[in-house]
Amino acid sequence: MKKEIYIIYYESVAGILILGEFEGKLCLCDWKSRRNKASIEQRLRKYLKADFLEKTTPFLEETAKVLDAYFNGEKRRFDLPLLCVGSTFQKKIWDAVSSIPYGETLSYKALAAKSGNEKAVRAAATAVGANALSIFVPCHRVVGSDGSLHGYAGGLDAKKVLLEHEGVTIC
Repeated sequence: MKKEIYIIYYESVAGILILGEFEGKLCLCDWKSRRNKASIEQRLRKYLKADFLEKTTPFLEETAKVLDAYFNGEKRRFDLPLLCVGSTFQKKIWDAVSSIPYGETLSYKALAAKSGNEKAVRAAATAVGANALSIFVPCHRVVGSDGSLHGYAGGLDAKKVLLEHEGVTIC
C-alpha cells in the first residue's frame, strides 16, 4: 500500500505555493507555476513511495501560519521538521543554502566552495534548482557573483519579492 503526501495550496504575495507533508515533516514547499514541477513530484513519489492527496492537516495548517508570520515580517527562522528528498550531493548543497542568513545572499560560486568543491558551480546551481522546499531552504538567497538574479523555480519576480521582503538590495 502506498503512503500519502498530503498537500494544500498557499497563496503568498510572491505566488501560489504547494505545501506537502509526509509523515509529519514538510517535504514540499514549491511554486505551483514551476516549469519542471513534474520532475520534483516524480522524485518525491519515487523516494517516498507515496502518492499526492490534497488534504488539510494540522501540520500543514501550522506550516501556513509559519509562512504567514514570515510574510508579515514576524518570523526570520523556521523550526518545522523538514524532509529533504534528493541525492547526497543535493542535500549537502541544500544544507549550505539553509545556512544563508535571512536578509543575506551568497553567490553560486561561494555556495559551491562552501559545500567543498569551488569548481562545482554548475552542479551546485542544478542542486539549487532541484530544491523542493522553497523559502524553508532559501534558494532565493543564491545569486550571481555580481549580485544579479538568476533562475528561480518561482520565477525571477518571486525571487525579487522574497529578497526585497528580507531587505536585500537588488542589483
